[in-house]
Amino acid sequence: MTGVPASAAGGSSAAKGTAAGTASGAASASGGSGSSGASATSGAPAIAGTSGASGTSGADSGSKTARGGKLAAAAVNQASVWNIANLLTMLRLLLVPGFVALMLADGGYDPAWRAFAWAAFAVAMITDLFDGHLARRYDLVTDFGKIADPIADKAIMGAALICLSALGDLPWWVTAVILGRELGITLLRFLVIRYGVIPASRGGKLKTLTQGVAVGMYVLALTGWLATLRFWVMAAAVVLTVVTGLDYVRQAIVLRRQGIAERKAALEETEA
Repeated sequence: MTGVPASAAGGSSAAKGTAAGTASGAASASGGSGSSGASATSGAPAIAGTSGASGTSGADSGSKTARGGKLAAAAVNQASVWNIANLLTMLRLLLVPGFVALMLADGGYDPAWRAFAWAAFAVAMITDLFDGHLARRYDLVTDFGKIADPIADKAIMGAALICLSALGDLPWWVTAVILGRELGITLLRFLVIRYGVIPASRGGKLKTLTQGVAVGMYVLALTGWLATLRFWVMAAAVVLTVVTGLDYVRQAIVLRRQGIAERKAALEETEA
């Protein structure tokens, strides 16, 4: 008698049926399928599909969040244009026409009007000292500031020099040397910017300070030994203007040579 007893066979079939029912129920519960005939095997793709959809949804959500972050950052950068450093720069630009009007009021030789013009020039020079410092220290550097700040500097200094020469207080060649140097160095910086940035030197900062003091003294209606003193201060400003200008030209030549050499070396390394 090698057959399996009927009771054992029945028990085995029942167990299998129970196991199959349990597996089918698990598959239905896991796969979320409405079909009562779903099997454990058919439930697996449903789980994978759900997981894939969830992952895609998460990626889309992350992408939207990243884009939203970039838009928010752009909005912050746009709003940061109206910071204290840029406001000081704009104030300096607005002072230029006011300074010219005060300088030329009543023929340009009235001591009182010249004193008011000096006050406007002094405020402009002070804002020039503070706006760049504030921008660097508090991370307020903007594209607007990079463009407007040098324009404001050249505008107030150029207006003062031209007014003084037009009134006969300052030789035109002095105005030509100072303005020619300032515009020439600015153009030179743009020409070599592909190779690097020419940093402001101590001599350049001393030149700016000396120019400001000298021009300010010429704006005031000074007489006696103060008039003699301002002549020598202006002479020192002219010398510093020329010397620092030549130094910037030297730096630009060196920077250009280094940039060309580095590019050549990188090209040769790439070809090798």
